[in-house]
Amino acid sequence: MTSTERVDTSGVGLRSERGPILLAVMLSIGLVAIDATILATAVPSVVEDLGGFSQFPWLFSIYLLAQAVSVPIYGKLADQRGRKPIMLLGVALFVLGSVLCGFAWSMPALIAFRLIQGLGAGAIQPIGMTIVGDIYSVAERARVQGYIASVWGIASFVGPTLGGVFSDYISWRWIFFVNIPLGLAAAWVLLRKFQENVAAATKHQIDYAGTILLATGGSLLLLGLLEGGVMWSWDSVTSIAILAVAAVLLTAFVFIERRAPEPVLPLWVLGKRVLNSANASALLVGVLMIGLSTYVPLFAQGVLGTSALVAGFALAAMTLGWPIAASLAGRIYLRLGYRTTMMFGAGIVVIGAALLLTVNSSSSVLYLALTCFVIGVGLGFTASPAVVAAQSSVDWRSRGVVTGANMFARSVGSAVGVAVFGAVANGVVARRLGSGHGELEKLPSNVLAPAIHDVYYGAAAAAVLLVLAVVFMPNRVAEQPRN
Repeated sequence: MTSTERVDTSGVGLRSERGPILLAVMLSIGLVAIDATILATAVPSVVEDLGGFSQFPWLFSIYLLAQAVSVPIYGKLADQRGRKPIMLLGVALFVLGSVLCGFAWSMPALIAFRLIQGLGAGAIQPIGMTIVGDIYSVAERARVQGYIASVWGIASFVGPTLGGVFSDYISWRWIFFVNIPLGLAAAWVLLRKFQENVAAATKHQIDYAGTILLATGGSLLLLGLLEGGVMWSWDSVTSIAILAVAAVLLTAFVFIERRAPEPVLPLWVLGKRVLNSANASALLVGVLMIGLSTYVPLFAQGVLGTSALVAGFALAAMTLGWPIAASLAGRIYLRLGYRTTMMFGAGIVVIGAALLLTVNSSSSVLYLALTCFVIGVGLGFTASPAVVAAQSSVDWRSRGVVTGANMFARSVGSAVGVAVFGAVANGVVARRLGSGHGELEKLPSNVLAPAIHDVYYGAAAAAVLLVLAVVFMPNRVAEQPRN
């Protein structure tokens, strides 16, 4: 791909021949995008109805666990069986989990049904992006990225709004029921319009041992990172045992994958420069995203004294900046290259992180939102080209694996961010109030502010590491056959 190549975009868009497939992918990803923001605003209503206040964090943890661990497995299955059946399976699981969540009778039941939703989400996002990589060239994806990114931008406002309306005026259960028409529409379009050629005569050997070891070891690793310092202390027997068993299982997974005829996560993924840079970038993007989504609303409410709704919209500025940048990134990486575009984005992230360090108790919520918007713009210019570069470096038979690995890296980054930022914030509070302090949400602003400010230092460090990860990305990647 040369910088002077003329791009024909007449076949790109919702009214084009491939438009229905793009629409189905957008509807499917919309399920995950809206879910990422709609539940947080409804938590008080859910707890009031079902009880289980101490258990409600698991509504998010179990979803993240199921999604993260299943992503690489779905990616491999999509390379073996085709994208369509795996995507339909993901949509079906997500809708089934949504229906069950809507009828949940207790907090444990709701948590169990959120696990089903997470398993569905684990297929939807990576396989959706893989389908886009299959049916569009690199040049075409430069424009298609804007369509996909717009889903997240719309969801950043629709999610909190619907969550508040349903909770206040109808019932929190409708935050799950709203997924039914979206899911059914996406499945219907996929069934009718999406055709793919998969070699039916090819026999595949399913890597059962690798799948079990990855799922179990990955779940324990994420569980240890998510709940360490929350459900149990880091130096407790429980924490040490969980992380030790996870290390043993993941080490065994590496040995199994070396001998497996068709490994669920081929080790060559770790040996390509473009994939290592893309996955390292995704991991750090996950760290930054969880740092902002967790601590920006907390700072806005606990320190600046805003309402939960205003705090949510301050964070939404990040998810607004991301799609704007992602829609523009394609034009830049086609002309200037992947590394140049990603370095530009990483530089903006560093600037945004530096601005975040200037936020204090006398800052306005608009200034806080501005810093989130700047960081979101930087992430959009960094994350989108990374996925396109990774997909372009392999052919159809491996595209699901590399997309799944990239999404998995981002999920691991989120879990690492939860652990590191939580340890930083709790360490600051412990030095001021002692080890017996309560939850961060209930702390006075003069204690909460310095604790979160130190988290922002951690975010700034992650931004600098993101620059280092991007340095290793090739500027040009030879596009492999799409089919």
